Amino acid sequence: MRFILGVTGASGAIYATRTAMHLKRLGHHVTALVTPPGRGVVAYEGQDELFDYVDEAPDVKNFFAECASGSADYAGMVVVPCSMGTIGRIAGGTSDNLLIRAADVCLKERRPLIVVPRETPYNLIHLDNMTRLTRQGGIVIPASPHFYDHPKTIEELVDTVVAKILMHLGAMRDAADIVKPWKGISIPKVVKQKTPSVKHLAKVRAKKK
Repeated sequence: MRFILGVTGASGAIYATRTAMHLKRLGHHVTALVTPPGRGVVAYEGQDELFDYVDEAPDVKNFFAECASGSADYAGMVVVPCSMGTIGRIAGGTSDNLLIRAADVCLKERRPLIVVPRETPYNLIHLDNMTRLTRQGGIVIPASPHFYDHPKTIEELVDTVVAKILMHLGAMRDAADIVKPWKGISIPKVVKQKTPSVKHLAKVRAKKK
């Protein structure tokens, strides 16, 4: 299948690199739409290898690129990392560059569109825009990795988010291809501890004096 990978100027370029790497490993075609700020962040954060995993990277000013049309046979799109400005423009339908236009196409063609914000905290504008985008059919997957699998490297930590992205894109059938599935655990018995009395705490403070 063919997928579009949007990359903006938000920090977290490693998420884009790992997403592209796994898409290629799974045999998919990757079209990368990288904004000028996105290219700057990719270089600054040492993630130039991103471009080793993409099949093409059209200029985001080129509205004659294939992915600008709904008749092109792309299976979906993810914008990762996605800046809040980009989320606002997608939600507003501005289509002021190829990345925003490609996202608009996915929405109108009812194809998966995923945005991966890496921002904290959110203000009300951010929340409103993410709500608008969700109502329009988009999927918001924050760059919030999980830790219950005890990841040992940054790459393993990032992949917990990438697996979620690829599952919602429909790029793979089983997240276990990247991360171990959650099987549940037996909750250990909690040892009850007595709460110190007021008199005991008073004695402790008196001794310290």
